[in-house]
Amino acid sequence: MATGLNTNEWQAAGELEIEMMQDLYKRMTTTCHKKCVLPRYKDSELTKGESVCIDRCVAKYMDVHDRIGKHLTSMTLQQQPALQNQAASDPSQAVGSYK
Repeated sequence: MATGLNTNEWQAAGELEIEMMQDLYKRMTTTCHKKCVLPRYKDSELTKGESVCIDRCVAKYMDVHDRIGKHLTSMTLQQQPALQNQAASDPSQAVGSYK
């Protein structure tokens, strides 16, 4: 099954995926910490309420991330035939082409 991507493109896509997941983790950590943990620490461990809040926050963040990913994939699959038709009719307008 040929996908049209060479090794360098696969590597770049993998690196981009890692960067995106690092960004997601950073944003999720920052957001959930601000929302769930009081700015003044009394204990070195999280309280039960803070732990529950963080669990729910992370679950919601990941659920939304999953839903958005599925929606974007669906949109891409729907637009793919139109983009292929456009590229076939006018190759100079194809993404990544040079004039």
